[in-house]
Amino acid sequence: MGIAAKRKKGKKIIIIVVVIIAVLIAAMFIYLTRYYHAEESAKEALQSDAQVSVTEVSEGYLFDGPGEDTAIVFYPGGKVEEESYAPLMHRLAEQGQDVFLLKLPFRLAVFDMDAAEDVISNYDYAHWVLAGHSLGGVAASAYTSEHADEVDGLILLASYPTEEIPEHIRMLSIYGSEDRVLNMKSYEESRNLWAAQTEEVVIDGGNHAQYGNYGAQKGDGEALISADAQQEEVSRIIADAFSE
Repeated sequence: MGIAAKRKKGKKIIIIVVVIIAVLIAAMFIYLTRYYHAEESAKEALQSDAQVSVTEVSEGYLFDGPGEDTAIVFYPGGKVEEESYAPLMHRLAEQGQDVFLLKLPFRLAVFDMDAAEDVISNYDYAHWVLAGHSLGGVAASAYTSEHADEVDGLILLASYPTEEIPEHIRMLSIYGSEDRVLNMKSYEESRNLWAAQTEEVVIDGGNHAQYGNYGAQKGDGEALISADAQQEEVSRIIADAFSE
């Protein structure tokens, strides 16, 4: 093969590589920019009222209720618009725990697993509880495992830890009976990582998506209760477990 032919072949290879990279970048962009959007009913819960003051902060949103000592830092589920969880966050704040709803890069906790660190560093509370839904719960549990001296509790909604949770952490695991997204095999295998003080609750009729208001989630089971009822029960369970 002559020099000219080799150069021509080399240019073809470079063009092919550039095209492949461009396609991969385009595919990644499409993946990252497609997500579950918050319903209008969720955004209404971003309004302050007599009991809860809602403020947009650098880390996301602060739901400031009547409680003073305990704050929850909440990681949203993967590819779910954070405002979707506003109704549940509002309910939790009403019942005594201020709540920080995190805003994460590309709505994926894997891009900022330590997002809670900024909140804990910037605000003064006696007790911190980490929480998260689905992939967000994995991030919350990872932060809890690695910063056990900062955290008192962990709340997992349709999720499970991938790292061992220290004994002193009070852990609450909640999932719905109709959840078809949660990998139950992985969930069961994670039990050896749970904290000694763990409470497990199954929401009868609840599914994977209804912790937030973002509509039906692909692959999920059909809930037998409303999102409002599921969130009301979840907020009550959390309030009972972590009341001041």
